Amino acid sequence: MEKIKYDDFTKVEMRVGKIIEAVNVQDSDKLIRMIVDFGPEMGQKLVFSGIRHWYQPENLLNKTSIFVVNMVPKKIMKEESSAMILGASNFVKTSADKEDEELSILFLEKEMPLGTRVL
Repeated sequence: MEKIKYDDFTKVEMRVGKIIEAVNVQDSDKLIRMIVDFGPEMGQKLVFSGIRHWYQPENLLNKTSIFVVNMVPKKIMKEESSAMILGASNFVKTSADKEDEELSILFLEKEMPLGTRVL
């Protein structure tokens, strides 16, 4: 993996956001469509994420997580997704010839004001 400089890292803006709406995307077996509240300064953003294999929308609702918020918006299902939720991914052996991916979204364990910058 390529090494980056501190200046490269500072280009990534991560903020605390609360998932206030989450629904499965019709015609997709991967996507969940979320509305995320980033507080009064940033407002709400639409976020699509390919996490449906691991999470159900009702389990995401009202959860607080970390999001990259300065992504170039990407058109998904005729709407623009403008942030990305952070998670950890790992491949585990499920049998002698098969691996499966595990995914864990990074949820905050303590209350933080929405929109708080993550350093």
